[in-house]
Amino acid sequence: MLGLLLLIAGVFSNVNAEADNTRVLLVFGDSLSAAYRMEERDGWVARLQQRLHDQPAPVQVVNGSVSGETTAGGRARLPAMLSAHSPDIVILELGGNDGLRGLPVTSIRENLEHMIQLSQQAGAQVILAGIQIPPNYGPRYTAPFYAQYEELAEQYDLVRIPFLLEGIADNAALMQDDGIHPTAEAQPMIVDSVWPVLQQVLRAEVSP
Repeated sequence: MLGLLLLIAGVFSNVNAEADNTRVLLVFGDSLSAAYRMEERDGWVARLQQRLHDQPAPVQVVNGSVSGETTAGGRARLPAMLSAHSPDIVILELGGNDGLRGLPVTSIRENLEHMIQLSQQAGAQVILAGIQIPPNYGPRYTAPFYAQYEELAEQYDLVRIPFLLEGIADNAALMQDDGIHPTAEAQPMIVDSVWPVLQQVLRAEVSP
């Protein structure tokens, strides 16, 4: 009987240890990360979770993305998400809807900066996903819009994904009819863009 109790205790101890070792990744974005007009399992975030299953250290992915989200909306939602999930890593993918509406870059940057600060104060590593908007908005708007992601990454010593839709946005075959959202077929390419950046952060976390 004692041996059985010790065995059960050992099993629960191992389960708890495994749970304690699980890192939480929060993807906090808009429709680009919310599997827009496709099955959730086909979106890049779900595909990323599938690829992470093969990693030696467990990573739980939480998708906190909402279609149509702006940086102001994200700023309002983020505290509750951080409190609920206590993420170790946050992929911040916001700003596209602000840009498409032509909102002031200063306001977008302020909101992004606030979310970066909140995440870091909560103990999370932040990966900043760069976003681009169509060139017809003109260089006076697009240049500072693009630059803010690089500048914030440098200011806060963040790992950055230069452009989430690299190699996708300029290929009509990989974009939905609206010309803004990638197709289901493009989602693995987004995972390929995110993967090396995420691996860099995961390796840094386990390094002595």
